[in-house]
Amino acid sequence: CCLTSNCRNRPIDLVFIIDSSRSVRPSEFEKAKEFLQDMVDSLDIGLASTRVGLVNYASTVKIEFLLKTYSDKTALKKALSRVDPLASGTMTGQAIKMTMEQVFTTEAGARMTSKDIAKVAIIVTDGHPQDNVQEVSEAARASGIEIYAVGVGRADLMSLRLMASPPLDDHVFYAETYGVIEKLTSKFRETLCGLDACGRGHDCQHVCVNNGSSFTCKCRTGFVLNLDKKTCSRLDMCTLGHGCDQICVSTDHSYHYQCQERFVLNADQNVIYLCDSGHCQHICIETDDSYVCQCQEGFDLNPDGKTCSSSSLCDLGHKCQHICVSSNTSYICKCQSGYVLNADQKTCSHKALEEMRSEITQDACMCEAQIVFQKKVQSTIQELTRKNILLIFLHLGLTSVFLHTLFSLTHKYLMNFQAR
Repeated sequence: CCLTSNCRNRPIDLVFIIDSSRSVRPSEFEKAKEFLQDMVDSLDIGLASTRVGLVNYASTVKIEFLLKTYSDKTALKKALSRVDPLASGTMTGQAIKMTMEQVFTTEAGARMTSKDIAKVAIIVTDGHPQDNVQEVSEAARASGIEIYAVGVGRADLMSLRLMASPPLDDHVFYAETYGVIEKLTSKFRETLCGLDACGRGHDCQHVCVNNGSSFTCKCRTGFVLNLDKKTCSRLDMCTLGHGCDQICVSTDHSYHYQCQERFVLNADQNVIYLCDSGHCQHICIETDDSYVCQCQEGFDLNPDGKTCSSSSLCDLGHKCQHICVSSNTSYICKCQSGYVLNADQKTCSHKALEEMRSEITQDACMCEAQIVFQKKVQSTIQELTRKNILLIFLHLGLTSVFLHTLFSLTHKYLMNFQAR
């Protein structure tokens, strides 16, 4: 099969790591070598293109040839055909370690990382490793080596996954027998010819996108690529436009509404203004970020800032003769000093006259005395007037003496009346 131009333009440092332990029969090992030769046929071999090395392992590890050993495809294929199995043990971890430390080096023919050459290791095994593969595989991947794991027959799937590079679906392969392993050749041809530049190592924080000979970084949904073209920052979804009346809160993939203090959010996500919610008893006035309550005329705002109480019902009109005293919901009348409130609870009478009236009317029989008394007073005043005594008293400024005399006569009369 002819190599595509994509392959010829994509040089690779490729190392095969082959299990030749006792579990691999000689005929099966020959099939494995044929698989490797078919792989080489699909590659453009040369010092300036793809270089190939081979590591053979069982209980021991043997470097069959280095990356710098062959630059000719024919010579390389002959070298592959001459490899013999080692026939004992399965030290897969040790084979990976030696490949990393002794084959993928500049001294062994590996090109420098700055050359942007992919470093690829393909492991072919049919058993369970007898040593630890996890840590050494992690170290190899961290050094920039992309690992493909090919399991045959009784190969341990968990070990294959521990060795391979992510994503595992693209780096773990399985064949039921060595007799059908050649079916993987076309898969590897497609894989290596279109080798993902991201697989050679990248600095993308989220997603690496292969562009043939290079790669670009992209971010997951809800993030944007920073100016360094590698790292990502969370996208402020609110900057994309929203219908929030007050506060927009960005989330991973969307945004939601919030209200300022003392506002509430309606079920339809629209802001409800507090004045519409009936917090004020009388009058609500909206401000930039809140509201204030006011009261109607004649009422004062209570300390809670919402309810109102009557400031003075007396100011709204009353029928008190003297003094009006306002309460929360009504008013009462009071009298000035020296006066008492009448039964109508509105008008006032002089206290002395009221007491005199009360004393006279304590008994129902006193009604007659009151009439007689009034007539007696009138008669006395008329008699005094005729004798000009009243004028003399008034002239001499003895009004108080007159009044005293008048009250004395009244008291004497009442006492005589009661004694009868």
